[in-house]
Amino acid sequence: MSKGVFAAVLVPIRREGWPFIAVFAVVTLGLGTLSSTLGWLGATATLWCVYFFRDPSRVTPTERGLIIAPADGRILSVGPALPPPELDMEPVSRTRISIFMNVFDVHVNRIPIDGAIVKLAYRPGRFLNASLDKASEFNERQAVRIATSDGANIAVVQIAGLVARRILCWLDPGQAVAVGERFGMIRFGSRVDVYLDDGMVPLAVVGQRAVGGETVIARTLAPGENAAPRLGVER
Repeated sequence: MSKGVFAAVLVPIRREGWPFIAVFAVVTLGLGTLSSTLGWLGATATLWCVYFFRDPSRVTPTERGLIIAPADGRILSVGPALPPPELDMEPVSRTRISIFMNVFDVHVNRIPIDGAIVKLAYRPGRFLNASLDKASEFNERQAVRIATSDGANIAVVQIAGLVARRILCWLDPGQAVAVGERFGMIRFGSRVDVYLDDGMVPLAVVGQRAVGGETVIARTLAPGENAAPRLGVER
């Protein structure tokens, strides 16, 4: 078997997932002593746990001015919204792109644009279904403010979901970050919101599937360029 085939099958697993995988495996062994049916159910759950914590490599576009999806999942909404107040950004509406991750998506989150971490802010909250619009306001969240070398600021917000109970963020204030770099994950099923700055136009459309670290969801307008509406067409 070629190296490329091995790479496609043997996807790396995040180290944060191994304790959970071990627990699932031990429980599966216990269930297997009680019933073969329970054992098979446990084995299926263990394989899902391994699948959940996968961390595949991604090929990130590096063209200047592109904003890349920070997460795998479905584009839930694209529209105006106020950024989280704890990030100390101007209290004016920005274009927000929301990405919903179900329990089968890759949950490793990635930086959407080159820059530096201006502020990190964690806020406890509820655990509503992450597909609901009010989840952005009421759910537990970890907000990240990134400043680019051009002076633009965007916000990336990790939001816990209905079954998510832990948000992981591996960033530090002042840290320089590169587009496509891994910065955190959410367990188990959740949402990531991106708040664009002025001069950035969304390219993502509702219902589109995004691949974290690869899909272009917005871009920065060139000087004098006007944003044109972009509509999704089902094919």
